[in-house]
Amino acid sequence: MKSLETLIQNLKDFQINGNEKEMVAGLTIDSRNAAPNFLYAAMKGTQVDGHDFIEKAIELGATVILHETEVANVEGISYIKVSDMTEALGEIALQFYDEAADQLVIVGTTGTNGKTTVSTLLFELFTKLGYVCGLVSTVENRIGNKIIPSTHTTPNVIALHALFAQMVEEGCTHCFMEVSSHAIDQNRIAGIKFAGGIFTNITHDHLDYHKTFENYIKAKKRFFDQLPAESFAITNKDDKNGMVMLQNCKATKYSYGLRGTADFKVRVLESDFNGMLLQINGKDIWTSLVGDFNAYNFLAVYGAAFLITEGIEEIEVPLSALGRVNGRFEAIAGTDNKTAIIDYAHTPDALENVIKTINNIRQNGVKLITVVGCGGNRDAEKRPEMGGIAARLSDKAIFTSDNPRNEDPNTIINQMEAGVEVHLLKKILKITDRKEALKTAILLSDPGDVILVAGKGHETYQEIQGIKHPFDDKKIMAELFNQLK
Repeated sequence: MKSLETLIQNLKDFQINGNEKEMVAGLTIDSRNAAPNFLYAAMKGTQVDGHDFIEKAIELGATVILHETEVANVEGISYIKVSDMTEALGEIALQFYDEAADQLVIVGTTGTNGKTTVSTLLFELFTKLGYVCGLVSTVENRIGNKIIPSTHTTPNVIALHALFAQMVEEGCTHCFMEVSSHAIDQNRIAGIKFAGGIFTNITHDHLDYHKTFENYIKAKKRFFDQLPAESFAITNKDDKNGMVMLQNCKATKYSYGLRGTADFKVRVLESDFNGMLLQINGKDIWTSLVGDFNAYNFLAVYGAAFLITEGIEEIEVPLSALGRVNGRFEAIAGTDNKTAIIDYAHTPDALENVIKTINNIRQNGVKLITVVGCGGNRDAEKRPEMGGIAARLSDKAIFTSDNPRNEDPNTIINQMEAGVEVHLLKKILKITDRKEALKTAILLSDPGDVILVAGKGHETYQEIQGIKHPFDDKKIMAELFNQLK
């Protein structure tokens, strides 16, 4: 337990009405999770306003209420009124969890694509270098060898600081984390002094939330604007908004890229489905990753590792030993020399990058069949664009369900079809049932062909009308390959 006096010691612009000596047993932003002697933060969310549930939290035992708007006071309850809920809660969480975040070297990666790959590879690299590390990612959270299921790309601010406390308790010195645009906009990263920030790229995504691409860019840039002067910021110079991220950034600035001049420079010397031979700042390094987009990811990892370790010479060998990330350009061998590529590509840019990578590697006469869908209750504007890309760049494209959520999957598929040029319509099939679509792709393929299964990657479920049904693209493709020998 912590005294309220300790929790609020570094708050700015606040008013307290209550007992500063009150002992606090826990923190929550969900009134349903309130318990005796808890602090309840009445957070305004995108769907509901936490102020509406203060009474419920008190009924369950909360004795401290953190709020932004005026509320009716209940006798015996302490109230803290703040002007910025997220900033205040971040500082309170930092103090409640013994300033664990300040005891870790925390490096955040943001961008539309590549966050998971960069963060995971950094975690694996520094583990190989002998450090005990933490990972916060879309796929999973890790504390050393312990795996903690992930529900959000970036957890809420209380959960995040609790996770840091676990990491410190179990001996972690470094933490590598994805920082989503939602988390930046909602300030779920409040109370964290990042040692470094990495920008991968920014393309069309999440406009259902941000409304405009300009707002999306501003959300990403805000992460770099908040980096402390003693940290580093490394950006993809080849992305047209890469250098924008560093404007007004107080951190020491670095860049990486394949084209032009940059602090960290890479050339792709050789490439096939097994991996690439890269030349980074004059040094040849092999990686099992595939494609120019992964050359950027690998270079970001190299650059960040170089800066964190201050130029340690031993990173090349463990870098080369890093494997592919779960659900990111993972290859499954089938019968008759057929290959399935499982990839999380769920944005137009990511889908185009993956297909172009396959097209650059596959031999003449080898067909590419792409199976792709788009998620429901998400940015609908990208659906026709993704449909058009799949049809234009593949020999055959099968449009199917991804996670339709609460939408009609056939409506989503028809919106994808709307982006296909008329003369390319003969190249597409529409099969709503995803397993049937995968089976059809195998049946349509000839010996040696490549089947790209895009959109779900590491996910092991399909969400339909609020229910998550077991569905693993990798597992199902392996089973189908075996059945259809």
